[in-house]
Amino acid sequence: MRAVVCQELGPPSLLRIEERDDPVPYPGQVVIVVEAAGVNFVDGLFIAGQYQIKPALPFTPGSEVAGRIAAVGDGVEGVAVGQRVMASVGLGGYASHVAVGLGGVVPLPDNFDAPRAATFIQSYSTMLFALRNRAAVQPGERVLVLGAGGGIGLAAIAVARALGGRVMGAASSAEKRDAALAAGAEAVIDPAAESIKDKGREWAGGTGVDVVVDPIGGPAAEPSLRALGDRGRYLVIGFASGAIPSLTLNQILLRNRTVLGIDWGMWSMQHPAEQQALLVDLVAMVASGTIDPVHPTTYPLDDVGRALDALLARRTVGKVALIP
Repeated sequence: MRAVVCQELGPPSLLRIEERDDPVPYPGQVVIVVEAAGVNFVDGLFIAGQYQIKPALPFTPGSEVAGRIAAVGDGVEGVAVGQRVMASVGLGGYASHVAVGLGGVVPLPDNFDAPRAATFIQSYSTMLFALRNRAAVQPGERVLVLGAGGGIGLAAIAVARALGGRVMGAASSAEKRDAALAAGAEAVIDPAAESIKDKGREWAGGTGVDVVVDPIGGPAAEPSLRALGDRGRYLVIGFASGAIPSLTLNQILLRNRTVLGIDWGMWSMQHPAEQQALLVDLVAMVASGTIDPVHPTTYPLDDVGRALDALLARRTVGKVALIP
């Protein structure tokens, strides 16, 4: 097998490709031949040593994969060699083969190809957890999505619409705003040239939006908070801009607004059965056509540094996948 290895913390250029023996499944595990591995913002934090969880060196980054089962360990039931699946692996996904416990494996419907499946679990699970479990979005509610042309933003648009919500997207380039519209946003904002507060309130009929989805942080946070109407919910997803904003408490007090932290990663580790049920719901939405994940930008495994550089610099539209 071939695997990306982080031998020392730092930029993506330090990552190397190594050859290793193929993995053998322990009892309760399967081995997957990886057809695509999802590339996520958190992977860059891991290799830079900037994430709250710091794995021992050396390690292979990558938390989600899709491919075919190559081998099954003792005690494994319900899946078979050759079956198409996607899986959460924690670490180790940037590789041609990976061994994973059966609890993290979900069979794929025929209409779900490997690149889209490998870039699905983290973003779409985060957004269904955020919008359904935490914010309880109701049909007809108006959702403002920041970073709407990125992977998490496009997932937010799809999930909000699947729950019956209406969506406005804010994105930094014309290409990303076009992607947001194509994904189902009713309207878009250029946050560098337009007032998020004014445009958001205007789109919502003057009363303010019901939910803000913020995976970006930075200077867009304050005007987005002010765009919320009565009992509006502000969802803190992450800080892709690199700047963690400070929100003024009086703006939370006014109009009975609520700020909700969204730590799907920790929740999914603490509640694996509930996460598995959530993921089954999401895959059913894909199978029925309720959600149609966009195709990611793909790179060969050897170009992992270039793929991560593009993602971390926010030059990509949508998701990114490595093809071993």
